[in-house]
Amino acid sequence: MSLTITRNTNNLSNCQLVKRQHVGDKLNFKKEFGNLSYMKIVMIGSGNLATNLAKALKNAGNDIIQVVSRTMESASMLAKTIGASAITDISHTCLDADIYIFSVKDSVLESCIKSVAERVGHNKIMVHTAGSISMDVFCGHANRFGVFYPMQTFSKQRKVNFESIPVFIESSDNETLDILHNLANQITEYVYILDSEKRRHLHLSAVWACNFVNHCYCVAAKILEYSGLPFSVMHALIDETADKVKTMHPSDAQTGPAVRYDENVIAHQHSMMSDMPLQAELYDLMSRSIHQFSQEKEGEDHPQSQIRK
Repeated sequence: MSLTITRNTNNLSNCQLVKRQHVGDKLNFKKEFGNLSYMKIVMIGSGNLATNLAKALKNAGNDIIQVVSRTMESASMLAKTIGASAITDISHTCLDADIYIFSVKDSVLESCIKSVAERVGHNKIMVHTAGSISMDVFCGHANRFGVFYPMQTFSKQRKVNFESIPVFIESSDNETLDILHNLANQITEYVYILDSEKRRHLHLSAVWACNFVNHCYCVAAKILEYSGLPFSVMHALIDETADKVKTMHPSDAQTGPAVRYDENVIAHQHSMMSDMPLQAELYDLMSRSIHQFSQEKEGEDHPQSQIRK
């Protein structure tokens, strides 16, 4: 079975999902890796994403030979779970890996790339896992490079099912793209080719759909604490809201007083947050945003109607 990759990145529907190929329980690697069923990998970074990705790649049969991190405690914690060596001095990065995966803070990414390139040369495959950083960050430091971006929220202490996580890849050349596609297909059924500009929009959307939503949970938990109520009373509501948007457009799933902009309810709830001024401001802004989206939707559903501004 040959591996076919659609290279049109205009939208995700144009990216062909290729099911994994198995020889027994191993992925059938090809091209320059011949009959090998694994790659030798160095992980630069040991945070939430790096930890989960390294474990998934290790479980798929790859050899994570080294973990490079800012602190020995963090590097050792991950290295011990995947049978790798741990270092903090990036100038001692291992020379004989097939691929170097950078999963570090955006602010230090380029300096880390430069340091590793000075150590291992420019002919190794290097990729980063950042959602908002262009692939061009490797230019001048590596000849073969790309992006390997798993879109999910990760925590070190929580195991995730990587098979359902979409991985978005991009590369400097077709051969490297094939290698990244093979690597991603080891751990997930969902691999997409996406350029840096579209990936930035994807990452921004993820911030809204995940990071901001979780902060709303934090605010809700704090308000519940005032009345001695556990956050668990929200679980059914959270589950239903999440389930609805899997089958409905989010604008169709929106409910609450802000949809109709019930000023009495909004004013009363705002007054209840007098000791949380920043969150009260967010409440007002969010209510206005919800109402704006509701008006826009009403205009789409009833284009001839007069909608209150």
